[in-house]
Amino acid sequence: MGGWAVAGWTALLIVLSAFFVAAEFALMAAKQHRLEERAGSAAGRAALRNSAELTLVLAGSQLGITVCTLALGAITKPAVHHALTPLLAAWGIPLAVADVASFVLALVFVTFLHLVVGEMAPKSWAIAHPEQSSVLLALPMRAFMFVMRPVLVAMNSAANWLVRKAGATPVDELSAGQDAAGLRQLVEHSANVGALDARYHQSLTSVLTLRDQTVADVLPPGQELAWVPADATLADVQAATRQHRHLRVLLREGGRTVGVVHVRDTLAEPDLTRPAREIAREPVLLPHDTHLAEALKRIRQARTQLAIVTRGEDELGVITLQDVLPALMPTAILEEETVATTAH
Repeated sequence: MGGWAVAGWTALLIVLSAFFVAAEFALMAAKQHRLEERAGSAAGRAALRNSAELTLVLAGSQLGITVCTLALGAITKPAVHHALTPLLAAWGIPLAVADVASFVLALVFVTFLHLVVGEMAPKSWAIAHPEQSSVLLALPMRAFMFVMRPVLVAMNSAANWLVRKAGATPVDELSAGQDAAGLRQLVEHSANVGALDARYHQSLTSVLTLRDQTVADVLPPGQELAWVPADATLADVQAATRQHRHLRVLLREGGRTVGVVHVRDTLAEPDLTRPAREIAREPVLLPHDTHLAEALKRIRQARTQLAIVTRGEDELGVITLQDVLPALMPTAILEEETVATTAH
């Protein structure tokens, strides 16, 4: 093989090794939520799929790095070795010594080239820009995995079998962070050893249990709802507001809420005989077992302050942001803000 051919193959192998190293470390360092923000593109979606197949992608990266390393040892090192031996012998060095010296120099050169250029540099770049690297390298990595998937699945299955034999459980994706149970334990420990102010202990505990609470848990008991029939007028809505002191009035038909009218929207209307349903907003219906986090998300997306809690065909009541905010905002902070506002 000629010198230019060896140089070309060497450059290609170094680039491929850098690619696999960067893909591996970028995947390990990337944050799931940041990858989700980039899921609007094909590369972003490919990066998300890679994060969901962690062990398989790592197997592909390791296979690629290993093949590149072996190929450099089979192509570049012998070429450098054979090129250096006659040069050293021409300087008067005995042939046996020149052969050993050129072998060592070739090994050092190839190792340096592979470690620094093919591994350490791309590793540092991937760790410094994990999400950007993951998205940039996702599509070619998916293409490689598509071709090598049978081999990778077999290798991954064998590795998982060994892991199970060692008494551990294999995982396919990185944990996004500490779970709620772990955080609650940390809060309890911090409070017990005095590292956490007692004023914040209960508030933080309430926030951490938010994911376990449903809208039924915070539904106020004995609600007196302000509602009018579905064929009511704007004047009826204003009358209901004066009677119940509620700014939002429900439009109900057949025992079900079909719309929500804010009394503010009726004030600019010159004709109070206009049907209220014409300016009503679609109600947000939440099953009783909806978690509070999901409820807050849906209420915010609907740009409203109120939602109807249902169980099957029945409506249990109404939930508002004011019912949820106390669980989100630490009580101690609210008290401090109240005191500061009063002082001013």
